Parts: sequence; C-alpha cells; structure tokens
Amino acid sequence: MKKKTSPGLKIICLNRKASFNYFFSELLEAGIVLKGSEIKSVRSGKVNIAESYAIEKDGEIILVNSHIAGYKEASYTNHNPTDERKLLLNRREINKLIGKINREGFTLVPTKMYFKKGKAKIQIAIAKGKKNFDKRQTKKTRDWNRDKARYIRKSS
Repeated sequence: MKKKTSPGLKIICLNRKASFNYFFSELLEAGIVLKGSEIKSVRSGKVNIAESYAIEKDGEIILVNSHIAGYKEASYTNHNPTDERKLLLNRREINKLIGKINREGFTLVPTKMYFKKGKAKIQIAIAKGKKNFDKRQTKKTRDWNRDKARYIRKSS
C-alpha cells in the first residue's frame, strides 16, 4: 500500500518589491485561468509579476500587466505574453475585494505564484501604498538589523 505524500508548494516566482512598496492587510490564495502554452511556460519558470496588479472588471477579478513568456514549441497557438488573466475566487471573496478596492482605497497586488497539488495558484495581497517616509523607515530598520547582527558576531 502506497502512502500519499503531499507535494507541498513549488514557488514559481516572487514579487519582492511589493512588500517594500505596500502595507499588506490580508493575503488571499486564488487560482488563475491559463491557456495550454501559458501553463507550459509557467512550468518552465518564465513568469514575471513584479509590475502586475489586479482590478475588477464586470464582477470578476482580472490580473493585469503580468508577463508570461511565449512557449517556443507552441506554433500558431501561442499566447500573448501580457494578456489579462482571470483569477478564480468565490463570489463572497470577490464582493469583499471589490468593496475594499472601491471604498477604502486598497489595491490588489500579487505577491507570489506557485504550484499547489499540480494547480497554478497566485497569492494576492490587499495592500495600501507606502509613502516615501515609510519606505525610508523600512530601509533604516533593515540596515540597523544588519549592523546589529554584525556587532553580535564580532563580539562573540
């Protein structure tokens, strides 16, 4: 009898710039609608979500400005690398997101893309933009923690 093993998460791409530019209030997991050549390209890791964001269009959440490179083996059926892609969420989650975007001035930013049980998923954050002084403070604390670690290493 074979044991079932959970494959876990295989991270495809991260958006490190998002945590520097935004305050995250909540993280959600969403599925993403991909074509055949897109999923082949995602499996090979040719994805960039650094400049992407999500918007509401016709009661659906759409991922805009994400770049999935073309798959060279797909001949005439190849996809457009910067197409808008639909995110798969429950109706209740979509309504909550639309309300936060419209009323409270939040935005939806993808933080990472990964495979979970063979399905491509994307983690989106409900985020509020940081001001310049917030970014400077983040940089100061990061530098101080690095210097502090150096002092500790030298003293011991």
